[in-house]
Amino acid sequence: MASSAAEVEKPPRPKGFKLLMVALATRKSATMLGFGFASGLPYALLLGTLNAWLGEVKIDLATIGVLSWIGLSYSFKFLWSPLVDRMALPGLEALGRRKSWILLCQIVLVLGFVGLALTDPAKAIGTFALFAFLAALASATQDVAVDAWRIDVADEDTPVELLSSIYQFGYRIASIVGGALALVLAGRMSWPLVYLLMAGLIALIGVVTLRAPDTPRPEQGTLHAALAQPGELTPRARGIALLIVGTSWAWAIGTIVRFMMVMLSPLGPGEKHPSVGDFTREFGPLIVAATVAVPLMVAAVTNAMRRQGRAVLTAPDTRTSPARTMANHLYVALIAPLAELVARLGWGVLVVIGMILTYTLCYNVWSSFAFPFYLDFLHYSKDEVAFASKLFGIFMTIAGISLGGYLFLRLGRMPTILIGAILPMLGNFVYADLAEGAVHIDAVGRTVGLHALFGLFGFDPRMIRLLLAISFENISTGIAGAAFVAYLSGIVSKRYTAVQYALMSSLTFLIGSLGRGIAGEAFDLYGYATVFRWTAAAGLVAVLFVCLEWVRVAREAGAARDPSTSSG
Repeated sequence: MASSAAEVEKPPRPKGFKLLMVALATRKSATMLGFGFASGLPYALLLGTLNAWLGEVKIDLATIGVLSWIGLSYSFKFLWSPLVDRMALPGLEALGRRKSWILLCQIVLVLGFVGLALTDPAKAIGTFALFAFLAALASATQDVAVDAWRIDVADEDTPVELLSSIYQFGYRIASIVGGALALVLAGRMSWPLVYLLMAGLIALIGVVTLRAPDTPRPEQGTLHAALAQPGELTPRARGIALLIVGTSWAWAIGTIVRFMMVMLSPLGPGEKHPSVGDFTREFGPLIVAATVAVPLMVAAVTNAMRRQGRAVLTAPDTRTSPARTMANHLYVALIAPLAELVARLGWGVLVVIGMILTYTLCYNVWSSFAFPFYLDFLHYSKDEVAFASKLFGIFMTIAGISLGGYLFLRLGRMPTILIGAILPMLGNFVYADLAEGAVHIDAVGRTVGLHALFGLFGFDPRMIRLLLAISFENISTGIAGAAFVAYLSGIVSKRYTAVQYALMSSLTFLIGSLGRGIAGEAFDLYGYATVFRWTAAAGLVAVLFVCLEWVRVAREAGAARDPSTSSG
């Protein structure tokens, strides 16, 4: 009885300073802290702080928007995750199957940051973009390897839940270093020197990587044995499905990369860059169709073939090869998760995917322009922005996440998700008011006493406006993020938890990332306030999909309570 009670009563998960002490207690947990830092630092430097540098040297917002497409590396990383999982790196494999990839990525990150430091973006934006893209690609790939390492090395003493908490702790520290500290340093030294210092931090983490534990590589023949069972599609059928989806994804990525190269290449006399807005309007829907609609249709067709017994195995397939192992990985990463989702949800999958694509749209579209907005348009100092956005703002995000969790427990899943869709829209109107002088922010702040409260801490009215706007925005997005993570966690299948979650969470940023190009051009043409209102209106699409999903979930719950309604 005593042992069973001990198994049920798990010790509470440590937080704050106690979590840091636990992280430093063993080599494995200390390594996880370092890896979390190594994952968070490039993301902060490449998708936030870098734009502050570009804004300072007067790179136009349309170009910044196109350059922010390097963030799609994080959205598409599941595409090459099979390669990271299975390929042994020549010369580095002796370090370990995960450590070898992590160290390679950190080497590329150091070289990428050094390259950025040695390149003047005002004179060679194409070369600068190339280094940024290589660093983003290395960062996204490192995330794949680190996620796999965390799962591999978890054991009873350091369970994956604890390692995940330590990872997030390291990631948060890195976001402060790559955001607030980098901005503070940039106010006192040159941007190239700041990025050289950050490259040095990544190099120090490389020492941690060399000392990290690792796990042996499993036998390739044991991979995805379920695909070799009778009733599964034949390797040829799976190969055709992969070819269609792979070609579709390759076209989409190639189209984006080609346009980025054109936009960031130097102009000749009398030439001008093509319109980002025209590209997004012409190719944006096709890119979404290629990356979402085509895989969904292929998944539906493969389901139909299995149901009808067409092109399926009639006996176990015992043949193995490295090529087939890689193909199995790609199939499980790109098609099987969607096939399971389509089979389980039917036509409801269109509502689910629509909600996933649009839920974060209204704030993801403009998030890359936050630093140019604060620094170049509103003329706050780097120290002010560092404090408001990256220190104070992080606490407001944590408050929003906590509030989101509380609402989830008190109100339920769909009401909280609806609140999380509505509040960021209102946050965009707050930012539109901030861009136009903050008349309404001042009125509300004085009415409810927030101006007086912040004034007690020595903040002037101008700084209070920024703090109030960031407070509302970060609390709103914190609630939305907590609600959406919980939603995605609940919608995924236990059979495909990791790959299905990775795929759907990647799709969350697809439209928002594509929209940054047109948003940058729109900011230049129409001003910040107008575009903030447009992006708020775009959030109505997410609200519509949330309502449709609420109806679908309610009908599904009703059918589960009364089976007779579904059988008729």
